Amino acid sequence: MPQFMDVHTTMAGVTAEQLHAAHQADLDIQDDEGVDFKHAWADPATGHVFCLSEAPSAEAVQRIHERAGHRADEVHEITVTA
Repeated sequence: MPQFMDVHTTMAGVTAEQLHAAHQADLDIQDDEGVDFKHAWADPATGHVFCLSEAPSAEAVQRIHERAGHRADEVHEITVTA
C-alpha cells in the first residue's frame, strides 16, 4: 500500500489536545476510504501539521481530511525511503 505525507499549513497555535482530536476525527472515518493514518506531528509556531498514512491514493487521504474538517494543503506520495 502506498505511503503518503500530507501537510496542513493553517493550524497556528494548535495544541496537543487539538492535534489529537483532529487525528482521531481522521481515524474515526479512515476505513471508509481504505486509509490508515499512522501518526501526526505539529509545529504550533508555524501552523504546520504533518500526517503519515498508508492509502490507496492521495485523493483518498484528502477526502478523509476534508470530511474530518481539515483539508490538507499538500499530499505527497512517499516513493523513496532511507
